[in-house]
Amino acid sequence: MCTSFRGCTVKEAHEDDLIAELKPALLPRLYGSSGCETWSVRFSPDGSYFAWSMGYGIVKVLPWPLTSKDSAEAGCSEEKTLNCGQMVWALAFGPCRPTRMDVLHQNARDHELLLATGLNNGAIQVWVVSTGNLRFTLTGHEAPVRDLVFTPNGSLTLVSASRDKTLRIWNLAKKGSSPHVLRGPNYWVFRCSMSPDSSAIASVCNLDSKVYLWSLRSYTFMRHLTYDHERTMASCDFSQDGALLAVASYHSTTGWWLDLWDPYTADLLTRVEDCEVCAYRSDNLLTSLSFSPVSLQLAFKDYRALQIWDMERDKLVTNTDHSRAGGVCCAFHPQGGVIATGCRDGQVKFWRVPQLVPSLRHQCRVALRFSVSTYQVEALPLPKKILEYLTYRDIPKQKIIYCKEHCC
Repeated sequence: MCTSFRGCTVKEAHEDDLIAELKPALLPRLYGSSGCETWSVRFSPDGSYFAWSMGYGIVKVLPWPLTSKDSAEAGCSEEKTLNCGQMVWALAFGPCRPTRMDVLHQNARDHELLLATGLNNGAIQVWVVSTGNLRFTLTGHEAPVRDLVFTPNGSLTLVSASRDKTLRIWNLAKKGSSPHVLRGPNYWVFRCSMSPDSSAIASVCNLDSKVYLWSLRSYTFMRHLTYDHERTMASCDFSQDGALLAVASYHSTTGWWLDLWDPYTADLLTRVEDCEVCAYRSDNLLTSLSFSPVSLQLAFKDYRALQIWDMERDKLVTNTDHSRAGGVCCAFHPQGGVIATGCRDGQVKFWRVPQLVPSLRHQCRVALRFSVSTYQVEALPLPKKILEYLTYRDIPKQKIIYCKEHCC
């Protein structure tokens, strides 16, 4: 069944784990032409909305689950079309729902839901989701805004990463206030991620073979996570307890790597590599990754497939989307169960994620590690195996992800 919206089509699919598919009304002019890409997809913090940068400066905000055809024809759809006037690189809903009840900030429910859009001209537009109206525009970046993220603590603090080699921290609760500017990288800042306790920011640059860690409390640089070999950095994301930082990178001749770091100690814990049997590894670039907000699952999208690694069980639970459509982004639903991927041709696909209940011991680890650093854990008088588990030192040191063609 196909459900028609203004400017897009929702297709309910029946292939493997594919749940639905969004296709833009404006198709690519030519194969490989720019402007039509879906560079960002996002679910709202409560999971009730989905935002999609569908190319050509247009952003669609749709109610989730996707509205049925009957509801759309009756005028009940809460769909909004935002005309940003520029290519949209980044999206972020805010404020987020506080992950802990003892946060000092005003509860996010007291604020209306906003959507920030990062544009090609360096501006950031902030929209009111309920009305689809533009609230205000933030200026200051001198190049495209490549990534946006609201702090997880429920405040109206927005972090932006730009090709002008800076990150900026905006307080949207104070009208007209100047942002804090974080400088240091010598290359375009591609991605940024916020720790779950809102204390640290991780960022990666396109040609800089290291990860930058910044303090959100003092607005200062803290440390680098440094690689030995030259590589192009693609993405980064914190786990739900902040004890792991996943970093995606690749090299034009050897393919991609996915590394898991301890952000407290700067120790490299695990290296995941692309299929070593494939003859064309250099053509398969890792474009995005995302930790599940509800379990120890890590999704990553390369040119070959969308894969989800269940780290607790050390196995792939999803290996799908075997096409060359060129997926460039992915995002989990906040309650899990669904992941969305965006493609270079402007499409969005929704995939079913296996609902695996985390073990009780992992839930205890998450509760502890959310507010306790690696150094504090290591100082506890606990058996070695328990300490290794709490600090994620028990996961495999190296792992190779074989493609569908070469897996055993």
